[in-house]
Amino acid sequence: MTILPVLVVDDEPDICELIALTLDRLGHKSQTAHTLLEAKEKLTQQRYALCLTDMRLPDGDGLELISFISKACPGTPVAMISAHGNMDTAIEALKRGAFDFLNKPIQLDELKALIQSAITLPASASDEDLQLIQQRLAGNSTAINQLRDTIIKVARSQAPVFIQGESGSGKEVCARTIHDLSSRKKAPFIAVNCGAIPSELVESEFFGHKKGSFTGADKDKMGLFASAHGGTLLLDEVADLPLAMQVKLLRAIQEKSIRPVGSNEEISIDVRILSATHKNLIELVKQGLFRNDLFYRINVIELFVPPLRERKEDIATIAAHILKKISATMQRGVFELSDDAILKLQGYLFPGNIRELENTLERTIALCDHEYIESQHLIFQLGQPSPQDNSIAPDSIDRQATKHQPNESIINADTPSDSSIKNPPRDGSLDDYLNDIERQEILAALDYCRWNKTETAKNLGISFRSLRYRLKKLDIDE
Repeated sequence: MTILPVLVVDDEPDICELIALTLDRLGHKSQTAHTLLEAKEKLTQQRYALCLTDMRLPDGDGLELISFISKACPGTPVAMISAHGNMDTAIEALKRGAFDFLNKPIQLDELKALIQSAITLPASASDEDLQLIQQRLAGNSTAINQLRDTIIKVARSQAPVFIQGESGSGKEVCARTIHDLSSRKKAPFIAVNCGAIPSELVESEFFGHKKGSFTGADKDKMGLFASAHGGTLLLDEVADLPLAMQVKLLRAIQEKSIRPVGSNEEISIDVRILSATHKNLIELVKQGLFRNDLFYRINVIELFVPPLRERKEDIATIAAHILKKISATMQRGVFELSDDAILKLQGYLFPGNIRELENTLERTIALCDHEYIESQHLIFQLGQPSPQDNSIAPDSIDRQATKHQPNESIINADTPSDSSIKNPPRDGSLDDYLNDIERQEILAALDYCRWNKTETAKNLGISFRSLRYRLKKLDIDE
């Protein structure tokens, strides 16, 4: 197997020689170019494992070269060598298709990690990768096809990705797929729910701490950044991070280093940052609840995960995949949906998206004696509009989802309108009545999730912190 050389583009011969010597020590051959024109000529004459380019060149700049490589040599990773602290340029380089960036003065461990990631990256997605993404993001709608294509592209980069989508739409699945298709796939993938960590412990959880740094710190602890070294860290529900922590997170991302609580030493980290939320970060920035500079830093590449109601043609494929997985878990025959059942699912808005579809099918199977599921067997979630109400506009879903019927914890979507399900007469105040409804809904959700509070919060579409507050407010005790 021929090992391709690395192309170093810089107008300062001393820097080119220094990088070339470093590459040689790491076992990689190199070639140099001192101008933009010379670099383009070399790139059109042969292939390179990686191109390292300075920002400023005598006849142009590195951004122009990155754009050229993206079009003329799409299989060649390119990294920008940026002046220390010039993050605007680095972000622009990533947006134009750069694989990664290095700050001057170049650190040997950072250069080594970058080269290792670049040379192990295949020129294109393999058949195995394509099969993997097809299984995880099933369907043939235009929206899901575009999402899969985008994930394949961003997996080749080291750029931070911001994943926007409603609760239950599959944001974490997308993040894990980006990791598994990248050069980091053999390193750890760590997902953290930012809203589930108490504010006073966030810094310790992220960066670790030294023994004795605070009360209860009886031993050294490795944080999430260090645990994900060489791999990928997903900051789920990043909008829930306290403002004080946002400042420290921004610095860690920009400097590629962290400082454990109670330590005086910086630790270099090689972590790709992915972030996700169902909230509108732009609105939170306007309200002063999320830092604009951090949003700018994590939103280098934006990935939108479409809600299930916008790709109803994929429901049959997704449902078949879920049923196959459930059947294997339960060690029963393969469950199958009738045509009428599929039509009924397609007529439902699924405000909880794929997670709600999975819960609906699990609930149906648990209470169904048949492996052939008819439309009357489907059991939808309490408080959601039934398939007969599918004329409801998408922007009214949240309002519809708050219509509770407190007498039943699970309601069959086919229950006749003249059934015995009625709201009880209200004797007390409206607040007491609403609290009773909320208490019954939360208790039903807790019971369904076997009192797993993290899963319960996800199913209810609220943060873990919000669930904890409601449990305390409603005096619900395990």
